[in-house]
Amino acid sequence: MFLNSGEDEMEFMPIIPLNEEDTSVDDQPIPDELPILALRNTVLFPGVVIPITVGRDKSIKAVTEAYKSDKLVGVIAQKDSTIEEPTPVDLESIGTVAKIVKLIKMPDGGTTVIIQGKKRFKLVQITSEEPYFKAKISLLEETKMVADTGFDAMISSIKDLASQIVGLSPNLPSEAAIILKNIENPSFLIHFVSSNLNCDLKQKQQLLEINEIKERGELLMNLMHTELQYAELKNKVTNKTRAELDKQQREYFLQQQMKAIKDELGGENAAEVKEMMKKAESKKWTVAAKEMFNKSIEKLERMHPSTPDYSIIYNHLDLLLDLPWEEYTADTYDLKKAKKILDKDHYSMDKIKERILEYLAVLKLKGDMKSPILCFIGPPGIGKTSLGKSIAAAINRKYVRVSLGGLHDESEIRGHRKTYIGAMPGRIIQSIRKTKSSNPVMILDEIDKIGSDHRGDPSSAMLEVLDPEQNHAFYDNYLELEYDLSKILFIATANNINNIQPALRDRLEIIDLSGYAIEEKIEIAKQHLIPKQKQMHGLKENSFKMNDTVVEKIITDYTRESGVRELDRVLASIMRYQAKELVVRGKLKATITAPDVEKILGKSKFNNEIYKMANMPGVAVGLAWTYVGGDILFIEAQICEGKGELKLTGNLGNVMKESASTAYSWIQANAKKAGIDSSLFATNNIHIHIPEGAVPKDGPSAGITMMTALTSAFTGRKIKPYLAMTGEITLRGQVLPVGGIKEKVLAAKRSGIKEIIMCWQNEKDVEEINPKFIAGIQFHYVKTMLQVLDIALV
Repeated sequence: MFLNSGEDEMEFMPIIPLNEEDTSVDDQPIPDELPILALRNTVLFPGVVIPITVGRDKSIKAVTEAYKSDKLVGVIAQKDSTIEEPTPVDLESIGTVAKIVKLIKMPDGGTTVIIQGKKRFKLVQITSEEPYFKAKISLLEETKMVADTGFDAMISSIKDLASQIVGLSPNLPSEAAIILKNIENPSFLIHFVSSNLNCDLKQKQQLLEINEIKERGELLMNLMHTELQYAELKNKVTNKTRAELDKQQREYFLQQQMKAIKDELGGENAAEVKEMMKKAESKKWTVAAKEMFNKSIEKLERMHPSTPDYSIIYNHLDLLLDLPWEEYTADTYDLKKAKKILDKDHYSMDKIKERILEYLAVLKLKGDMKSPILCFIGPPGIGKTSLGKSIAAAINRKYVRVSLGGLHDESEIRGHRKTYIGAMPGRIIQSIRKTKSSNPVMILDEIDKIGSDHRGDPSSAMLEVLDPEQNHAFYDNYLELEYDLSKILFIATANNINNIQPALRDRLEIIDLSGYAIEEKIEIAKQHLIPKQKQMHGLKENSFKMNDTVVEKIITDYTRESGVRELDRVLASIMRYQAKELVVRGKLKATITAPDVEKILGKSKFNNEIYKMANMPGVAVGLAWTYVGGDILFIEAQICEGKGELKLTGNLGNVMKESASTAYSWIQANAKKAGIDSSLFATNNIHIHIPEGAVPKDGPSAGITMMTALTSAFTGRKIKPYLAMTGEITLRGQVLPVGGIKEKVLAAKRSGIKEIIMCWQNEKDVEEINPKFIAGIQFHYVKTMLQVLDIALV
């Protein structure tokens, strides 16, 4: 409703109503000739007060002159509001006498006047055009209204219509409706509403020209009805459009506000988010990973860095970007080069090298093959872990090692849920992230030493990792996505296969690695250990030499192991001594001799003469397998007066105790064949002891050794010196095969044993050992325990 008004450059200013149109109060006479002020875009009605910004020179002069005298001016509308300099013919014939209430000089040089309409007039004649319009006028009197019910109803309708229009117009203040209701003068009400009506200038001029107030009110009502319909339609369209746009606009404005707030608080995450999005553009990843990244980055943009969830989402996104989703290294299928690398890094281990070359050959022919899950089983210090690194170098893949020893939490494999404080991805995903490749060689070290407790069973979690049918969709709790592990070459290492969960063992391709023979250790020391220790201790390669005899003495007299770790430490001791000599004396002997070794390392720790000292009735030498390799053990049997009781000591397991009982029962049943007086069993107790009581011992392989020791004790016959034996026994006198033959035979060789008795079915295991490693050992293959006694007793 409220319109701008003015003479020149009109401004939007409120229209000031008066409570009553009462011209009788102001008795100021109106002259017949007045300065004329031409209005371009509004019509002034009697009683109404409006502000006008005056800009034209003629108008400013007219207003200024009038303000100095009687403050009266004739206000009349232009026929065409676009005309800048109107002439007399451009002016309407009916106007309103106005009183200048206030004249204000503006800082920009313009003039603003507040005028109040007095009476309508008719333009009679323009008397002057310069310096401003001046004209003779004729006042038009308003007709007096008599009491009329219809007129009162019309006035009430005008008020109601005006209130409705105000309510539908968002630009009008709600106070306008209150002002309208408080206007009591009908004539002023009509003039006030007409002045503020949003209608054409011609229609307003038409209202001003009507003499009859009732007729003027009827026309006003028609115009107001049109205005109401227009306002209702506009409001309907606006509401419909707003319903569609409000949600989008609201979100847009909220986002802009959020952005502004974040900028004020410190929008340091903008650079981080931008950097992440830049990395994502060139990232090769799966569709699922890309979708998750896009969702999470949108969340991150809306969050402030100080919020707790910010770091969680940021770290998760960082992991998504770091993982090599579809990034693979190119395998090298040059079998000759691969064999050369394997031979250079590791001496012997022919079986494993052949298996790796077979895998490469199939891969070269087929082009794609699910990686096998290899498991190297063997004693410590024989190079299982370092072999994995050599395999990676041979096929040109990246290498990563995952230590599983002592692992007891399933979350270490599968990862923690990222909502937990300190959550991390599992070891598998972390290792892939570190290598930046999705097809590395991954060493799962000490897989037999995985623990389990109330937090879960990690070995069960490894089932999914190591199953070629499942690991293409490995799910990590932190990552919350499936990751393809099928291209990874997993190599597990273990010392004892019995400690691996059966379901997990079923998924592994077991490759047994036995301990080294003395000859192999000599070569390993010459090719790898001695050069390495010289370099580590700052000694030149050719500063001194150690011949094979000296190295063999170090191995046999100062170490007793399947691997070479202790040998490496002993050689380090020699190098430290040599380094000290070089610093103190300034030179070294050209060759280290056997006496030099004794001087440096002391007297021999291991002496094969113990087998001569043990050459007495009732003492036999057995062969044992432990997780650190093969070993020899003494079994002592002693008889004394008693009631025929059997006593066992030496920290023995149930299986070994049962073997002792079986041996004793067989001897009692076959005393005559063994040359034993049967009366001795009733009058004597028998005590079997295995030294090193602090070490737990178990297994059936000491059966024939205990049987031989018992027979020797009862008969008083000695057992051959430098003789060892291994095998399981039955009550019927049969000798059964046992495992770990290579480790046991090599342990016997290290210990100086010259003869070994074992089951005839173990002959195939002995044939797998390189003959030069067991040269000088005589093997006796037996089927019955009587054969054992014939060979062992002298």
